[in-house]
Amino acid sequence: MARFGHSKITDGTRRHVEGFHPDRRSLLSLGVGAALSATGLHPAQAQDYPARPIQVLVPFAGGSASDVITRILLNRMSTSLGQAFVVDNRPGAGGNIGTAAAAHAAADGYTLLMSTSGPLAANKSLYKELPYEPLKDLAPIGLFAALPNVVAINSRLPPKSLRELIEYAKEHPRELNYGTVGVGSSQHLAAAYFEQLTGTEITHVPYRNIAAYTPDFITGQVPLGFQLLPNVIGLIRNGDARPLAVASDKRMTALPDVPTAAEAGLKDYESAAWLALLAQAGLKDYESAAWLALLAPANTDKTVIDKLYKAMVEAVNDPKVRARFVEQGAEPLVMDPQGLKDFMTLEAAKWATIIKKIGIEPM
Repeated sequence: MARFGHSKITDGTRRHVEGFHPDRRSLLSLGVGAALSATGLHPAQAQDYPARPIQVLVPFAGGSASDVITRILLNRMSTSLGQAFVVDNRPGAGGNIGTAAAAHAAADGYTLLMSTSGPLAANKSLYKELPYEPLKDLAPIGLFAALPNVVAINSRLPPKSLRELIEYAKEHPRELNYGTVGVGSSQHLAAAYFEQLTGTEITHVPYRNIAAYTPDFITGQVPLGFQLLPNVIGLIRNGDARPLAVASDKRMTALPDVPTAAEAGLKDYESAAWLALLAQAGLKDYESAAWLALLAPANTDKTVIDKLYKAMVEAVNDPKVRARFVEQGAEPLVMDPQGLKDFMTLEAAKWATIIKKIGIEPM
């Protein structure tokens, strides 16, 4: 079993128990304590929480931007809570597979979820059916980081600014390829909305993951990206990528010399929050950032939620954690459980409007 950090975070494998169908007598023999463990913790157990390692489902591939940042956070949280975190990567279906597994897990505090806007907000409009209901089946713990999107091109291409990129794309319709991690991903939606508002035509090339996309970006076969900063920060630092703008309301700590989209002169285009695009009347800025959040199955004891939130805040406020976040291209921030719940509600409604505007049909 591979270990991460100071032996506090491990890579878990899924275990399923099949063919077990206890009858009523055997269930009764387990007692009230076992019955409670299937749905939640007894109050006394909640006070003693955590008493064993905690599994965290990440609905994206290992090594992805969200996975790396989450592991940094959990490593510090384990120090506060005195227990290890077992990271279980379950990618697939736009994050729906891992999110569904967490949503239907026992509400005992020992199975958590790290997720983002796709599974928690956008996918309701991108998919005809979901195997979970975000606001009904999940209990927010808190939001802990933002990963801004960056409009970046292969450094061998002529454009030196966002305006020059728009002009170049108009002069070369459908010739400029951009890569994403799949249909309906934040990169795909950002690019589709960019096309709509700028009158450009660029070609979508979806990949299974960022590792598959990177070589084609470097060679120039797919030289454009609307990527999360951690996915391209290495390419920027070694000169393979030229950042044209950061999709944020302020310049990023990791790229202080790169302008925001507003500073770069792009008007009437805002792409905001949760790996998404936020379309509102009269917007002048282009903002796009992934927000990473921790959640638990619905009905998880409030004492458990409070302990996890406290540990999360302590981690985010740790100078070493903040420095590592920035090093990876993330901005540390905190949103409490109620704030996250309200935010999810707003973003689900905004996603529905945006996806309809872009014209993407549910899958």
